[in-house]
Amino acid sequence: MIQFLNAATGTATTAEMLMSFLPMILIIVFMIILIYLPQKRQDKKDAAMRSSIEIGDKVTTIGGIVGIVCAIADKDDTIVIETGSDRTKIRFRRSAISSVEKLDTGKDSKSTPVKK
Repeated sequence: MIQFLNAATGTATTAEMLMSFLPMILIIVFMIILIYLPQKRQDKKDAAMRSSIEIGDKVTTIGGIVGIVCAIADKDDTIVIETGSDRTKIRFRRSAISSVEKLDTGKDSKSTPVKK
C-alpha cells in the first residue's frame, strides 16, 4: 500500500524500483535455468550421437523407420540405410536420426579367456 502511494506521488526511490523488478528478474533467471540449459545439453548430446554414426550401426529415424547404415556421405550430410528383408535403401539427412544402436564388435570382457 505504501509503495502504491509513493508511486502515485512520484517519489519512488531507486531501491523501491529495484525491489519491484526483482520478482520479474528472478522469474527470467529461473526460466533460463529450467528450460534453456537442459535443452542446450541435450542438443550437444544429440549432435555427438549423430556424428558418431558408423556403417553397420542400427538407427531409428524420427519417422520411426528402423534400418542399418550402409553408406555415409560426408559432403551433403546424408546417410543411406537398409530396411527390411528386401534390403530397400533409403537416404536420410543426419538430423533425421533419433537413436543409434552401435554394432557389436565382439570385444566383451566376458568372452576373453582368463590366464592362470
